[in-house]
Amino acid sequence: MSAPERIVRAGFIPLLDAAVLLAASALGLDRREGVRIELTRDVSWSNIRDRLAFRQFDVAHMLGPMAVAGELGLGSNPHKVIAPFALAEGGNAITLSTPLMAAMRAAMDGEDYPDRAGAHARALKRALKRRRRAGEAAPVFGVTYPFSSHAYEFRLWLASAGIDPDRDVTLTVVPPPMTADALRAGLIDGFCVNAPWNVMAVEEGIGRIVAVKADIWPGSPEKVLGLRPDWWQDRRDTAERLLAALDASALWCADPANRRELAAILAEPAHVGGRAALFETVLGGDLPVDPDGTRRALAAYVDFRPEGANLPRRSQALWVFAQMVRWGQATYSPDAARQAAQAFRPDVYRSALPGRAEALPDSRIERSPDAGPDFDPDAIEAALAKIPSAPPGASPASD
Repeated sequence: MSAPERIVRAGFIPLLDAAVLLAASALGLDRREGVRIELTRDVSWSNIRDRLAFRQFDVAHMLGPMAVAGELGLGSNPHKVIAPFALAEGGNAITLSTPLMAAMRAAMDGEDYPDRAGAHARALKRALKRRRRAGEAAPVFGVTYPFSSHAYEFRLWLASAGIDPDRDVTLTVVPPPMTADALRAGLIDGFCVNAPWNVMAVEEGIGRIVAVKADIWPGSPEKVLGLRPDWWQDRRDTAERLLAALDASALWCADPANRRELAAILAEPAHVGGRAALFETVLGGDLPVDPDGTRRALAAYVDFRPEGANLPRRSQALWVFAQMVRWGQATYSPDAARQAAQAFRPDVYRSALPGRAEALPDSRIERSPDAGPDFDPDAIEAALAKIPSAPPGASPASD
């Protein structure tokens, strides 16, 4: 008599960085390990959170900061989630509407400025001053979830030019697949989201990419595999088989020789949906950023095998925690920091995948090119002391 099939119910959002989960199923890498991934496409991160908590999903493609928020009991319907595997880094971009871009250029009064993230932020600050003088409303920007790298990267980009994210603009939650629609309808003036919705706005001629994740904090956590702690305890053998399948899938997705086939898998309507040719180009780091044809080359725009491993680092969880404190979502204490770090589980990764990432530490200094000083996870209070505190009463957008 054959052993019963180990089914793993997995939720995902249609984004390119769900590739490791989608490819593991499409290529049969899950069956090779004795499990079968049962995929469910969803539309919003709040749905992912709730369906995982209510046991409709066993695991999920998840924002890294969601796991930290759950560990700290933050947000609506918080439930503990552990993240034992990093699915991808990169892929985020801040996209502004073409009318707002025109207003920014007009605000420069003919002064040319370089096509760089910081320069675009400074041009936006000038445009905001003009809007205030004219009595116009502040622009509305969409982020995909209050506890997300998108929200923190947008805030850091705005703050780099002296724009207060809680007073000078309005941040609102827009599910990823709806961001381009909201921009087209004029309901928002820009958004931060992962591929492909950012490049689709450019392709449609309604948006312009002004900054990418690599400009702000390239090593910050993006998507992880989220699972309930009780599911890990009750079905550890199944969970370890799943991580083995995802490990093989990450290696396959990271190989440039597989890029065309991966793009075709992602383009399937049941997965992300879209043009495989566009996905292949973006996966190769050739990013369209302006409807006028301007492009940007980024060697690892979406990285499925960062630094040779998919190790979730405790320093990344603590970077998230520091952002939560900075922007008024959490209060700092050493106990809260220790609790936040428990959301990312390198120990589970190492136990399930012995021999992987042996040379990599569980924590590191998180490097920042433009968003401020590098982040030392052992000196959070010192890091917070160097940056402006969040405005009194600041709170995350509703989810």
